[in-house]
Amino acid sequence: MGGMNIFDVKLTCYMVELYKTDLRDLLLPRGQAAIKLDIKESAALGGMVYIPGVTEIPIKSIPETIKIFEYGLEHRMTRATKMNDSSSRSHLIFAIIIDATNKQTRMRTVGKLSFVDLAGSERGGKTGTDKEGAAEGRAINQSLSALGNVISALSKGSDHIPYRDHPLTLLMKDSLGGSAKTLMFVNVSPSNYNESESKNSMEYATRVKKIKNKV
Repeated sequence: MGGMNIFDVKLTCYMVELYKTDLRDLLLPRGQAAIKLDIKESAALGGMVYIPGVTEIPIKSIPETIKIFEYGLEHRMTRATKMNDSSSRSHLIFAIIIDATNKQTRMRTVGKLSFVDLAGSERGGKTGTDKEGAAEGRAINQSLSALGNVISALSKGSDHIPYRDHPLTLLMKDSLGGSAKTLMFVNVSPSNYNESESKNSMEYATRVKKIKNKV
């Protein structure tokens, strides 16, 4: 374990949600005006996705990280529907940046852990939302469809992967394919009423499992 002291490690985090097609900074300090956020890729960091201007907070302990995460959750967009009292209306990404420098060689290595909570696909007849809720549902379904296309292309080994077709897939580009290591959890309902959605979710997961990354 003593050898670990040769590394200078800095941890920072950011938390955003993709609401419709807009990125929202969930860690923005109270009272601070929001700015338009864009999604970029860093050639210097091997194509790592980053968000210029997003609030990045240093973290030093697990309790501190949990406190930051809970602060971000307080600002997430939710809406009551017939299916869920506090339905998520966005996709959420909580990222931890690991920046390590070898004190002896000065070699720097930067990595990222991305924790992604995808909003579930929706059927208007079941959710019973108003006009704004219906628009949110359509945006969620469109983004999940784009993600499905990326997953399908990756699982087939296609030469072209349509990451740029949607902000969600661009945001997740360094989490799917390439050298990324991906772990996906799929929630399904035991109710017959939700059989169709459960089957779709399992089919989604089956396609993800076929992705072969070059780790």
